[in-house]
Amino acid sequence: MEETIKEHLQVEIKCPVRLSTDQIDGSWQTPITPFFSSRSKSKSNTWIISLFVVIHLVVFAATMIVNDCSRNSNGNCVFRSLGRISFQPLSENPLLGPSSSTLDKMGALQKKLLIQQHQMWRLFTASWLHAGIIDLVINLSSVIFVGIYLEQVFGSLRVGLVYTLSAFIGSLLAALFVKNNPAVASSGALFGLLGSMLSALIRNWKIYSDKYAALVTLFSLVVFNITLGLLPHVDNFSNLGGFVSGILLGFVLFFNPLVGQVPHNKRGLFEYNDKSSVQFKHKLDKPVMRSISLILFSLLFAGGLLAVLHGVNARNYCSWCHHIDCLPCKWWSCNDKDMLCEVTVSAGRLTLACRNNGHYRTYPYTDISQARIGDLCTAICS
Repeated sequence: MEETIKEHLQVEIKCPVRLSTDQIDGSWQTPITPFFSSRSKSKSNTWIISLFVVIHLVVFAATMIVNDCSRNSNGNCVFRSLGRISFQPLSENPLLGPSSSTLDKMGALQKKLLIQQHQMWRLFTASWLHAGIIDLVINLSSVIFVGIYLEQVFGSLRVGLVYTLSAFIGSLLAALFVKNNPAVASSGALFGLLGSMLSALIRNWKIYSDKYAALVTLFSLVVFNITLGLLPHVDNFSNLGGFVSGILLGFVLFFNPLVGQVPHNKRGLFEYNDKSSVQFKHKLDKPVMRSISLILFSLLFAGGLLAVLHGVNARNYCSWCHHIDCLPCKWWSCNDKDMLCEVTVSAGRLTLACRNNGHYRTYPYTDISQARIGDLCTAICS
């Protein structure tokens, strides 16, 4: 009889439980579990992040197939052995990716196409595009690292809402600072996850044992991806918009996390404390904070959408904002002016002369599209 009771108790300890306050022997205790480790025994809880990752991979593959550097750039490509999916020269795209004209074709944000031609569908497509393979690997690695943890703790529905809404808010903010050069906004969703992770940490501050290590990890990911946003075609304003919206949505949605019970002697990067108080439940769910965050997010969403629909360009009101989005370098230019070139065709050769700086270049071919001529003109003028 005694052995049967012990077996029953062992089974009960292994079951996932809601993060709540349980009274045992008159004392209040909180479940203990590592932070960046297994939260739930059900691995099916990560399906939404897996789906997003697959979509990003498919879209990037389609982008490189459409780009077709070996044909459209007459073989002037990086890793030419890859054939159709080879990358544009580093002088055009240092992130090992497609050309500017291909990004325009696939739905990147661009001033003329978004504001003048009112192609608002780009607000949705830009958040699924990547500027290059380097951008893709860094972005998806961060999404997997943070997203899977959040999904296991807070569930697929809430994480999916944070991801998609933050991606859209990021695109809205990027559209307010849109440039002549195409820009992608895929990192907005990542920064939404990072912002919501910060909210979850602040909201449950009392129950984390290694909270400062969590902040260092979060800060490192933010700085690293913000630095990546200083490179061409990656929009840092989408990162800022996604981060702010993620913080607000985290306060609204990330409450009462689902955690799994683990042995007391097993330590991870972070753990929940053994100690808690009777007021723990009341601290966990803050209706006032949730209401204020929801109102602020609604104002951010509505205000950004109205501003974009009315064609507002925030760069006209902020002379220094371009420093947030581009780092000047000898390999590329942060110049956002229209690039104009004179085109001359003679004896099977194509000569482009930039009107902005007087630079010119001759190419041993003429059978290229107007979109490709625009890419070459931008490279010469830069």
